Amino acid sequence: MKFDFEQGHREAALSSEGVAPYLRFMSTAFEFCLPTAAKIVPAGPDWIHEIKYDGYRLRVERNGKAVRLFTRNGHDWTRRFPWIVEAALKNREQQFVIDGEAVVLGVDGVSDFNALHSRRHDDEVQLYAFDVLALGGEDLRQLPLTMRKTNLARLLRGWPDGMFVAPFEPAEIGADLFAAACRMGLEGLVSKRRDRRYGGGRSKDWIKVKNRTHPAMMRVIEVHKEQVRPADMGALATEGACTHKRQLPSIKRKPRRLVGNGCYPKTQVRHRRTAASVRYRSLPSQSAESDGRLRTPNLA
Repeated sequence: MKFDFEQGHREAALSSEGVAPYLRFMSTAFEFCLPTAAKIVPAGPDWIHEIKYDGYRLRVERNGKAVRLFTRNGHDWTRRFPWIVEAALKNREQQFVIDGEAVVLGVDGVSDFNALHSRRHDDEVQLYAFDVLALGGEDLRQLPLTMRKTNLARLLRGWPDGMFVAPFEPAEIGADLFAAACRMGLEGLVSKRRDRRYGGGRSKDWIKVKNRTHPAMMRVIEVHKEQVRPADMGALATEGACTHKRQLPSIKRKPRRLVGNGCYPKTQVRHRRTAASVRYRSLPSQSAESDGRLRTPNLA
């Protein structure tokens, strides 16, 4: 199915007088697929599992020499993350739409939300890409996830600085992968049905299970603490927690992964990418599919 970027923008502009055209285009053309929260990682051969990075959800749209970055709320952050724009323009493909997470990686390869939120490292923000919605003018959302993953890996092969493909694991390994991710202090997992299309809005084909001791969970608690009775706060913080015991980290902590003079220099990108690769390979893993198309390459 062909998708005309320019026609889509023109129709969106005409369909809603008084509303910013890019907001209408975002909502009518490429609405984000949102995972459903759960307490248990789904099992079975129909699921694949991705490590959840702590960042901002972001969609990257390229049409020729024009690149735009959109958030879940429809904000245009093209000027905010120049490295992602640069990486998109370096790609050989002229038209594509990628769904992913904007992150700042520390020297250990772990995403650092505090550094991202501080706005002091906007030029170091990269895209953790996990889906491709359109490519070469073709709308890929009707394809099953495995085929979209294959196209994404081909689109970003060579691992250009500024964008990297989210690695994933197939089949029954989800519970073990989640436990290992919790022990390593990662945010959690997103599990997805490998045979389903990309649909906008909240979806039960995407399931997120969070590490309840991760700072991201503490941010959720802080936002809702005025709406939750004090007696329920402990249950909210510990419900579904990982088996290892440790104190809940404070959201006000300073970034632990700053290097040198407190910045994230681009000269250390490959070191951080390697650290992320080593960290991911230390998690439980299963062998790739026989056709080699389901499993994405490591981050190194």
